[in-house]
Amino acid sequence: MNETYAEQNRIKQLRQLRSIQESLPEFTEDFFRGIADITQVRTRIAYAYDLKIFFYFLKTSLKKFSDRKDVTDFYIDDLDRLKATDLDRYSEFLNMYTMPVEGCEGKVRTYTNNEKGKQRKLSSLRSFYAFYYKKEMISTNPSLLINMPKIHEKPIIRLDVNEVAELLDTVESGEDLSPRQAAFHKRTGLRDLAIITLFLGTGIRISELVGLNISDFSFKDNSFIATRKGGNRMILYFSDEVKKALLDYYDNDRKDVEPADPSDEQAFFLSLQKKRISARAVEKLLDKYIKVAVPLKKISPHKLRSTFGTNLYNETNDIYLVADVLGHKDVNTTRRHYAAMEEDRRRIAAKVTKLREE
Repeated sequence: MNETYAEQNRIKQLRQLRSIQESLPEFTEDFFRGIADITQVRTRIAYAYDLKIFFYFLKTSLKKFSDRKDVTDFYIDDLDRLKATDLDRYSEFLNMYTMPVEGCEGKVRTYTNNEKGKQRKLSSLRSFYAFYYKKEMISTNPSLLINMPKIHEKPIIRLDVNEVAELLDTVESGEDLSPRQAAFHKRTGLRDLAIITLFLGTGIRISELVGLNISDFSFKDNSFIATRKGGNRMILYFSDEVKKALLDYYDNDRKDVEPADPSDEQAFFLSLQKKRISARAVEKLLDKYIKVAVPLKKISPHKLRSTFGTNLYNETNDIYLVADVLGHKDVNTTRRHYAAMEEDRRRIAAKVTKLREE
């Protein structure tokens, strides 16, 4: 992801953020301005969506605010009018709520939140309150009294060695695809194999993959530059197997193609429309092959990242190396993902340790 592509993305996200902010109370601008230097734009967009739900709840569910005609009709003093019991009601509201569909007059949609989604929205509210309380713009902070949902860790879904081989064989051959899919495979097979091989061989994120440029690769030393979360650029390395898949695609399908948009001239992975491939297109192409190769597992690009991390950890037993290669800022994030594997290792240690000779 070169600087131009990253900047284009950032500008697009900033426009999206400003659009959402226009539907929020005017005083919330202080909050977004205050956290701009310490958060990514995507984080602020998530905050904006969460706050929109919160103010909609206040307007529609609390009698004390029944006079408010619109979400924008709230003021900072209203935050001090809320009690812990009001926020408990908001927490319950998040389980299931109905809101108007933006841009579709008269239409509504019902939303639900699992424990993770609910926790995120309540965490957004805590950050919102904490900002104004710290700035001494409000005198109370009832958000600290909300009980946060307990997150139950779900088992991480990965591909085992045989499933990886089955997936790659399916992508390479195109066997068992529908006639329509097989027709597309003739045109995109090399690209698709390069994408999935790169995921499995390096563990990069989907946002990092779609932003890759031709100039980011050095095939002399099997390396490339990935732009990680926050904009940091890191050199990563790939195996000869990954190199072969990348070069097969580049030399046969990419090198002589002129992109439809001059801004995509350097894009490494192109769509059939000769534009930089999108994250959604990558998700769809992977899903197509997964349904054939591993139909009983729901595998996303992030699951391929987990598969790479698992393989790397099994080979090295070095959680710090896994954290570094995956681009985790905090090794505890990595440790949480691979805690079950560490527990399995401890079980093995207990079984092989003998106190008495038989």
